[in-house]
Amino acid sequence: MSWMEILKKTDAVLFDLDGTVVDSMWIWKQIDIDYFKKCDLVMPDTYQKEIEGLSFYETAKYTHDHYIPFVSIEELMANWNEMAYEHYASKVKAKECIQQFLEYLKNNNYRIGIATSNSSTLCHLTLRANDLIEYFDIILTGEGQTAGKPAPDVYLECAKRLGVSPARCLVFEDLSNGIRAGNAAGMTTVAIYDDYSEYQWDKKKSLADHSIMSYREIIDEISES
Repeated sequence: MSWMEILKKTDAVLFDLDGTVVDSMWIWKQIDIDYFKKCDLVMPDTYQKEIEGLSFYETAKYTHDHYIPFVSIEELMANWNEMAYEHYASKVKAKECIQQFLEYLKNNNYRIGIATSNSSTLCHLTLRANDLIEYFDIILTGEGQTAGKPAPDVYLECAKRLGVSPARCLVFEDLSNGIRAGNAAGMTTVAIYDDYSEYQWDKKKSLADHSIMSYREIIDEISES
């Protein structure tokens, strides 16, 4: 099925943030290592897989409950925002051709949303830094206590606020649990390649309805239509 055919069946396009709209996943492993070290602990090798898809709040609660009980959930979130701030302000860059794709969607009256596990602070910061924030009709972030991915809650809430049927939503995700969340919401899912989750690529392609290496593939096709 061509991208034009897929988009004809779509009223809203929803995106994860990290690894999907911006290339940012690379910073978090080092931040996690550094934070555990700051707490005189060694980060377990399994930690990042354990927290995959969890919201910002859920990640802080999980970390507090399982590893760092002497730091409050609120303080964990504040510390992570502080440690990542400069990265998101100046080092995190947009994924290839995402701005062109967003421009096309906006010009053709699609509703556009972000449903991210990340914090509002970091999400808005990097979207502004990359001149992308104006494209989004709604931005849902992960500080609240709503269930994180792979639960469908955040995508269903996004569709509800946009006034669009979940069946008419197209979801772009870079991680397996995010794709599972979109599937559970009854939406059409697209896996996008990201270096950080290269090891998941075959799994992601098997879970998603469609897959792309880059938004350039969509831009090239719709430009020829």
